[in-house]
Amino acid sequence: MTGKSKAAPHRLSVAQRRALVMLADAGLSGCTEALLRAHGFTAATIAGPVRAGIATATAEGLRAGGKTIEVTRFRITEAGRRAVSN
Repeated sequence: MTGKSKAAPHRLSVAQRRALVMLADAGLSGCTEALLRAHGFTAATIAGPVRAGIATATAEGLRAGGKTIEVTRFRITEAGRRAVSN
């Protein structure tokens, strides 16, 4: 067989699809882990799309109450946008 084969699409759970829609709605800023957790998403639900490459996780500093804290911000990728549009 020649040529590249198309990768199988990632199967999303209902919760993962909800999380990706939330990330898509958030635009370029994405959502912090705390916000996703406050909406009831588990760590496993959040981590699955990141492992699949349809979302990204970035650690960043955030200034709150005069102190800098580290937060994890999640953003949807183009592949993630395609996954939720199917």
